[in-house]
Amino acid sequence: MTRLLVSLLIGVVAGIIDVIPMVIQKMDKYANWSAFVHWVVLGIFISYIQMPMAPWLKGLLVAELAALPIVIVVSKEDKKAWIPILIMSAILGALVGIAAAKFAV
Repeated sequence: MTRLLVSLLIGVVAGIIDVIPMVIQKMDKYANWSAFVHWVVLGIFISYIQMPMAPWLKGLLVAELAALPIVIVVSKEDKKAWIPILIMSAILGALVGIAAAKFAV
């Protein structure tokens, strides 16, 4: 498989993992799709960005930075929503970084 295809697959898996709790909570379908697409794109970004650090740290850093605009928008409606967003971004970002380093070479 090509690097791009593997990166997309990693992002799709991360997106599904992120959206499952949102579907269980019956969140808005636009929020679910937004989160899913966010991770598909991050799968590509994290795979292709070159940073001189451990893959897990690169993934965590890129995911957290990419989550900041989402946190700002969501915090308008729910002041505590930033906590699970940043926690999930850190966990999934680190995992995407590790997976990208291992499989999307």
